[in-house]
Amino acid sequence: MSTTQSTEETPARVAVVTGGSGGIGTAVARRLAGHGTAVAVHYAGRAEQAEKVAAEITAGGGTAVALPGDVADPEQMEALFDTVERRFGGVDVVVNTAGIMLLSPLAEMSLDDFDRMHRVNVRGTFVVSQLAARRLRPGGALVNFSTSLTRLQTPSYAAYAATKGAVEAMTLILARELRGRDVTVNAVAPGPTATPLFLDGKSEELIGRLAAAAPLERLGTPEDIAEAVAFLAGPGGRWINGQVLYANGGIA
Repeated sequence: MSTTQSTEETPARVAVVTGGSGGIGTAVARRLAGHGTAVAVHYAGRAEQAEKVAAEITAGGGTAVALPGDVADPEQMEALFDTVERRFGGVDVVVNTAGIMLLSPLAEMSLDDFDRMHRVNVRGTFVVSQLAARRLRPGGALVNFSTSLTRLQTPSYAAYAATKGAVEAMTLILARELRGRDVTVNAVAPGPTATPLFLDGKSEELIGRLAAAAPLERLGTPEDIAEAVAFLAGPGGRWINGQVLYANGGIA
């Protein structure tokens, strides 16, 4: 576990970013830290990248710590939240970017792959959302991650989109369950975004077709998605609650 941080021990606002070592998670962590939020950069299997993100934030004058954990394991995630609360005094923002995408036509997908995706995307979101619901301070925000594929009905994405449909249902209901807490709960649903994971294995021709699908005729960037998250997590998003924000350039 990294202890990388700046000299600031009691920041005004504290965020946990799950999947912080991934393309979108990294952009979110950097964006939040750039506005004075202390960030816990969570990782599951990419410790070196998470440490790098935390170190970059610190070098830029921010406050960050890299922390491990399996999002689907309640004991591990509770330990992560405990660490953040001990170090910084509380949690104000939880951004749940952690997730995996395994693709196959429904008739051909193995149940092992389906169960693996369900464990991370659905159970993991449930575990982290439950902790957020219990621990976010007044004025806090939970931002979960869905996908624009729930609208696009693209072949081979049925199982993945199903997990994100579950995320949307949990998110919208939790927003109503937290009545009176002054905590917002929303989801961001990205479209095609130029992360290493998305680009890997795709031909230039396919990438071009995907980029052209949106009226803006380009892929999204991790920074585009981070801006949407920062809006929902910041003061400008306090009247947005129980919503799914489609950050996709108009593709759906």
